[in-house]
Amino acid sequence: MYSKEHIKYIKKIKKSNIIASFTQIFIVIFFIFIWQILANKEMINTFILSSPKEVIKCLINTNFLPHIAVTLFETIISFIIGTILGIAISFLLWYNKFICKVIDPFLTIINSLPKVALGPILIIWSGANIKSIIIMALLISTFTTIITVLEAFNQTDIYRINLLKSFKSTKLQLFTNLVFPYNYKLIISSLKINISMSLVGLLTPVGENFIV
Repeated sequence: MYSKEHIKYIKKIKKSNIIASFTQIFIVIFFIFIWQILANKEMINTFILSSPKEVIKCLINTNFLPHIAVTLFETIISFIIGTILGIAISFLLWYNKFICKVIDPFLTIINSLPKVALGPILIIWSGANIKSIIIMALLISTFTTIITVLEAFNQTDIYRINLLKSFKSTKLQLFTNLVFPYNYKLIISSLKINISMSLVGLLTPVGENFIV
């Protein structure tokens, strides 16, 4: 049984979450309302910024479903592959420090490259199709995931690691019992970044020209 103080605390947290959710909804509605007013009074250039009414009309009169379906498919595929590759490579680099030292500068260089500039090369290699879009999204998201997750793995509490080592734990046991669970929240945060990076990859010139 929970104490009265604990129940009161849980209710306070739930109330705070509800208020935060309603505040977020209010901000969105208020923004749309102000946007429409500015458009009606011609205080903004509706040719560039449009208006909520015009956006709704466009959504109603235009068949966006095929485009949404293709974009959603590409995003999900890029997100899943990028996440699996990113975490797997991060594990390998954490597991083998020598490989990590060798690969680390190359990871930094590749991650700093303007990947959008690789669009024409990808089109030549893969063709003007969905494959080139997914590869572009992977180039943007995977390396970001590797760097973020690897940094999290390396920042695991050294005292806990030494404690498990004193019990003769193997590296795999360290990873499964400490490193991965310890960085669970940071991995979830990296997944949020990964999904946004996947969308960025789809919205590059490669994606904009060949999403059907």
